[in-house]
Amino acid sequence: MLDEALASHDVIQRQLDVLEPRLIAVAERLRQSEPKVIVSVARGSSDHAASYFAYLTMQLTGVPVASLPMSVVTLHDSPMRVQGQPAFAFSQSGQSPDLVGSMEKLRQQGALTVALVNAEDSPLEQACECVLPLCAGPELSVAATKSFIATLSASARLVAHWQQDAQLLQAGRTLPGQLQAAARQDWSAAVDALRDCQRLMVIGRGTGFAIAQEAALKFKETSSIQAEAFSSAEVRHGPMALVGDHYPLLIFATRGAEQASLLALAADMRERGATVLLAAPDDIAERDLTLTCADHPALDPILAIQSFYVMAAALAQARGLDPDQPRHLSKVTKTH
Repeated sequence: MLDEALASHDVIQRQLDVLEPRLIAVAERLRQSEPKVIVSVARGSSDHAASYFAYLTMQLTGVPVASLPMSVVTLHDSPMRVQGQPAFAFSQSGQSPDLVGSMEKLRQQGALTVALVNAEDSPLEQACECVLPLCAGPELSVAATKSFIATLSASARLVAHWQQDAQLLQAGRTLPGQLQAAARQDWSAAVDALRDCQRLMVIGRGTGFAIAQEAALKFKETSSIQAEAFSSAEVRHGPMALVGDHYPLLIFATRGAEQASLLALAADMRERGATVLLAAPDDIAERDLTLTCADHPALDPILAIQSFYVMAAALAQARGLDPDQPRHLSKVTKTH
């Protein structure tokens, strides 16, 4: 897990070197089609990456993005009215039958099907009209790391080409070096605070909610911690009733319009006596963990999850667990 996470900067550099022509071609199709809605299909870490893609797309283009429950297509055979609309699939292995079957049916119903997939020559690749290979190389760790980062990077770059956003495109070119810096951030305070933890909340908002979801999953997978992800707005609607003395919360306060509410939540939770780990850029004095900043705020979550992955591997080992062999899990999960 750790070795593959630390290889992420090489993966993103490889994307920049080889994936650009395909990204530009799909972006041109999106500009020409002027979609009214986009649907996404994914599971696990890939679904969290799809959440990042959805928020960034809606923020920068105004086009609604909906996550499609695959059973609606695969079990109920519901006719989706997707003629001429894009459908995106996100996957590391590209092998799950429900994912492949959903994209086959959406393509039959006239959708522009696009796969962001890591494994070469997968069934998902064959099912879709357009393929964006993630270029992460073989991923052996059960807990996905570099393929998740690769999906976020490819998603951001696709949206940047679609919108012809020069600033975001240029920021993507400096991302590999910044991933190396993010991997060197000292998050040992989180290991010390969570060594004996049994449950916690992970909080984010906007594009940062996707990494809160991903972090919560990794806590479950690698450290056997009952972790749940919430938006900083949603947590106030009920979940905060659980928070009392020493209740642990990891809060990702990445830059952007959402940051103020995240900082306010951290302050409120500290007043309740909670154990708050606030991950924020170095201009936030009250931070507990430092976030590396990209050259565009939209890319900050990619660097945040890189720092998290390094910490998560160390935390699992501190708890006497092997992050490379999570209980009851396998690398490829096939659902129907």
